[in-house]
Amino acid sequence: MTNLPPVSRRTLLRGTAGVGLGLAAGLQLTGTANAAPGGFPNYNYVRVAFNKANLRYNPTGELIFPSVRGTVGRISNALGRFYLYYAPHDAPGGLCLAYSNSLGGPYTEYAANPIISRTWSPHYNVSHVSSPHSLWNDDVNELWMYFHGENTTTRLARSTDGIHFTYDKVVLSTSMLPAGTTEASYARVFRHDLPSKGARYVMVFMINTTANRRSIGWGWSPEGRNWTFSQTPLINPQDVGARDIGAPAIAERNGSTYVVYHTNIEAGGAMRITEVGNNFDKRNHLGVFHTPLPGAPDNGRCAAPAFGSDGGVEYMIYEAGTRLEGSIAIARAV
Repeated sequence: MTNLPPVSRRTLLRGTAGVGLGLAAGLQLTGTANAAPGGFPNYNYVRVAFNKANLRYNPTGELIFPSVRGTVGRISNALGRFYLYYAPHDAPGGLCLAYSNSLGGPYTEYAANPIISRTWSPHYNVSHVSSPHSLWNDDVNELWMYFHGENTTTRLARSTDGIHFTYDKVVLSTSMLPAGTTEASYARVFRHDLPSKGARYVMVFMINTTANRRSIGWGWSPEGRNWTFSQTPLINPQDVGARDIGAPAIAERNGSTYVVYHTNIEAGGAMRITEVGNNFDKRNHLGVFHTPLPGAPDNGRCAAPAFGSDGGVEYMIYEAGTRLEGSIAIARAV
C-alpha cells in the first residue's frame, strides 16, 4: 500500500481527537489486509473492544453499531479520552457507554449502563432502543445522540458530559418518507456543508419497505435537528449486486465524499463503498471496502464502521459477527 496523506480532524470520524497515546505498547495485529478503494488504507483486525461475556449489562448476548467520540477539550473530568457507544440489537436494547484512553482500546464498561433505555417518560415507551450515533456538535458544545426505537423512528438526545442526556425530538420517521416505507433506522449524522441546500449536516440511514429490501437513504439539515429527506434512495441494493444494504457511514478522502455500508451475508457480508461526491450527486460504486475475517470475531460479516485517528494512527471500529451474534471490534490501518 502506498503512503497516504495525513487525515485531518474533519476526515472520517469527525470530532475524534487525532492526538494522544497512539497504539498501546505490545499490541499485536492479526488477520489479513483488505485493499480499500478511494485512497483509503487497509485495515487489519486488532482486538475486540471488550469481552462482551464480561459485561455487566448485556441482556441479549449481542452488540452492534459502535460510535466513538473524543472527549479532550470537550468534556471536563471525562472517564477517558474516548467514549465508545454501542447497544444490543434486540429488545430491550439500551444505549451503552465504554471508555478508554486509547482509540485502539481496550475499553472499560461504564458502570451504570444503559445510559438511555427503551422507556423515557413522558417521551416514549418502546420495545427497544438501539443504533447509537454520537456527534459532537461544535455549534452548541454538546454531544448529540441519534438512536432508533422502534425501527420506524429515529430520535435525538443531547448531553454536555456524554453520560446524562436530555431528550430533544424525533428527527426521522417512516411518515417522512414515501408510502410503503416500513423502517427508517441506523442513522448516522455528519457535519458536511451542502450550500445548494442550505445545509450544514447530512444524515445517512437504512430504509426498508413493504418489498422487504433494504437501501440507503439520506437527508440534510441546517442545524442537525430539522431535516429534509430525499424521497428516493441514495444507494439501491440492486446497484451493487446485493439483496440488502445497511448501516451506512460517511467518510471523506482526497477531496471527495464516500458512503461505506455493508451487504447481506449472502452477498459476501463485506463493507462496500460508493463515492457520492461532495454534493452527493455521484454514484460511483467502487466495490468492496473491507472483507470480513472468515473466523472470529467477524465470522463472515463486518458492518457499521466508525473511523478515527489517535496519535497519527488510523482505526476502524466496527460491528463484527453474524446478525444477532455481534461484537464490537477494532481494526488498525496498515
